[in-house]
Parts: sequence; C-alpha cells; structure tokens
Amino acid sequence: MGLQMPNQSLTNPAAEAADAVSTPAINADEVTRHYTMGGTVVRALDGVSLSVAAQEFVCLLGSSGSGKSTLLNVIAGLDRPTSGRITIFGQELAGLSSEALARHRREVMGIVFQSFNLVPSMSVEENVELPLRFAEVERAERNGRTRQALERVGLTHRLGHRPSELSGGEQQRVAIARALVNRPRLLLADEPTGNLDSRTGEGILDLLQTFNRELGMTIVMVTHERSLAERYADRMLFLADGKLSAG
Repeated sequence: MGLQMPNQSLTNPAAEAADAVSTPAINADEVTRHYTMGGTVVRALDGVSLSVAAQEFVCLLGSSGSGKSTLLNVIAGLDRPTSGRITIFGQELAGLSSEALARHRREVMGIVFQSFNLVPSMSVEENVELPLRFAEVERAERNGRTRQALERVGLTHRLGHRPSELSGGEQQRVAIARALVNRPRLLLADEPTGNLDSRTGEGILDLLQTFNRELGMTIVMVTHERSLAERYADRMLFLADGKLSAG
C-alpha cells in the first residue's frame, strides 16, 4: 500500500478537502531577512511577497547568493524574518514559540536538503523512523509508516544498511522518505539534485512529481537548473539580490 495523506475530517471530508485546497499553502508578505557582516547590511531577502497554492509545484531559481535557501529556511521556520509575515496553511509563524514552531514544522512540513543530513551511525530504517520518534508515534505505527515511506522511494531492500553503504541517489531517496514519513502537506526541497548526476537527479524529481500529483502534496523546490524546473514545475519564480520576480 502506498503512502496515504491523513484524513482531514470525520464529519465532512469533501468540505474539508475543498477548504484545504482553497487555503493557500504559503503566503509571504513583504518578507525581509537582513544580516550584518563586518558593519555591512546584507539584504538576503528584500521585500519578498508570494503566494503558493495548495497542491502546487513551484521552483525557486536564482544564482548563488540570490536568497533562495534563505527564503526556504524562512518558509520552514528554521530562520526568522527581520520583518514581514509568513503564513503556512493559515498559520502565521511569527506568533509561534520555538516549541510550537517545531511542532508545526513536524506536523505540516517535510524538508529535503542537498547534503542528505542522514545520521551515519543509524540504519536506513532508523533514519526514516527518527521524525516519528520525535513525534512520539507508537512503535507499531512507526514501523508501518517507515516501511510505507521506504516502499514509496523503492528502498525496502536497504532497511538495515548504513548511509555509507548507499549511493548518492539512494541516500537522497532515504532523505525523501524521512521527509515523507510524517505525511506532510508541504514538502520543501533545497537543491535536492545538486549532488547527483543528471540521470539520478531526474529520478529524484520524478519521485517528487509523483508525490505532488498522486498525494496532492505542495512542493517548493530550490534549484539552479532551469531546464529541470521547466520540465517539472507548475510555476517558476526567480530571486536576484533578495528580490523575487516571475521571470
């Protein structure tokens, strides 16, 4: 059985599903993120406003240092904006404590990083199960959901292997399974193919596109490869010097 999205309501699923789609996944309103380096103010984000619809697949493009990863980190709540507002599925992030923000991120989002960020001493199965442990999910359910996530990415035959025993593409698929295991509504991916060869990278993006189309998962992906964005994304947005445009 494939990975399923959680039921949204026990009373009126159709109405709840319609509401879920009509509520934007992401709203950013005049978001800035400024740093001070050696007395110089770096405007990593400079008045960024955007809206991403539920179930949309959006790619963020731009050169190195344009603010792509900073924007993704602000959307994820891993970094706080200097000013402006970020709302995720109707929840404004600014009013959340660090603990509430971590819980919101765990329940709503999955995050995939370029560098995989797997725990080297843990097996594939243990790495994927880790978010469920943090969420205090019961052991039997943890086991089932971990296997489902790994089945989705085609790695059930690698359960007991360590990350060092996997190829780069397999490690990224483990990272994707880990991001999926909490059944997020929003998947954020920061250069998920950046460390992979082109063929393996396309396989990863095929997976992401499947999650978007079959599971209704909203995806925001940072990339510097316009050809891939044109092939997979519903929409492309471009960042330059901390400012956003539609290209």
